[in-house]
Amino acid sequence: MNIKLLAIGRTDDKQLLQLIDQYVKRLSHYIKFDLEIIPDLKNTKNLSEAQQKEKEGELILKKLSPTDVLVLLDENGKQFSSVDFSNHLQKRMNAGIKTLVFVIGGPYGFSEAIYAKAQQKISLSKMTFSHQMVRLFVVEQLYRAFTILRNEPYHHR
Repeated sequence: MNIKLLAIGRTDDKQLLQLIDQYVKRLSHYIKFDLEIIPDLKNTKNLSEAQQKEKEGELILKKLSPTDVLVLLDENGKQFSSVDFSNHLQKRMNAGIKTLVFVIGGPYGFSEAIYAKAQQKISLSKMTFSHQMVRLFVVEQLYRAFTILRNEPYHHR
């Protein structure tokens, strides 16, 4: 299985980028992983929230192939403990999924078209985090999940 993380907008914070890169490198020892950034929309002042979500949704859909399994990082999604998330990933791998795609939306969330295409919604917390921080949290939790599955000492139970 391959895992892809799609995110709207680039990260400006160099320290965050270094941490994200560190976990992406660690993750590559376990699975083929890609982090793909979809550039921020230009001239959003002239767009309503709905129009912005719609345009971002179109950009996300262009990055997907028909066999991809789409998982949205959404505040109303299912919450997992780290161990439960690792077990969930194992089930996904056992199901023969070719590519599992996690998506971090733009500032207003996702369009209806993206919700309709998604097979799952996952919430990292009831709290709100910046989109840049969420990228780090997702790659760290993916790394943690694989260390749990391999009984490696990263995660303390």
